[in-house]
Amino acid sequence: MSNFAYTDLVVDIPDYPEPGVIFKDITPLIADPQGFSAVIDGLAEHFMGLGITKVVGAEARGFLVGAPVAYRLAAGFVPARKPGKLPRDVISQAYALEYGTDEIQIHADALSPEDRVLIIDDLVATGGTAVACAQLVEKAGAKVIGFGFALELAYLNPREVISQHFDQEVYSLITVE
Repeated sequence: MSNFAYTDLVVDIPDYPEPGVIFKDITPLIADPQGFSAVIDGLAEHFMGLGITKVVGAEARGFLVGAPVAYRLAAGFVPARKPGKLPRDVISQAYALEYGTDEIQIHADALSPEDRVLIIDDLVATGGTAVACAQLVEKAGAKVIGFGFALELAYLNPREVISQHFDQEVYSLITVE
């Protein structure tokens, strides 16, 4: 793992959610006041000064990180939700999972062409959700400025997946090789 000061607060859970998987549990990190502050401050400070007007965070843990980062950047927050969770007109984007597909949505009026958008999530594994969020931003006519994550599972090559679609910066506080 990387040299982020609070890396030891990420707990490995073997064989969850299925045998052979080592789940990276960030809940101790965000439960720790200094650790949580370091995550929010680290992500916000990295993207400070880029004119970010909106932060898009993916359901559900992306909300935990994205909303406070948006606050620190004096930007708005746009939740990207699973189908059927938003009450008004939506823009949708399907994306591939290991077995099948999923879909993510934002309100159709959540972004404008003037918006400069940062994609934030707690964790990036394969990169599929991040790409889908960025594609939603483009469908709305806004501009993707970058991608920020508290934790990156580098061994799953998410940067490669993201870079196949977008050339914006990908920044992670903690990288697991």
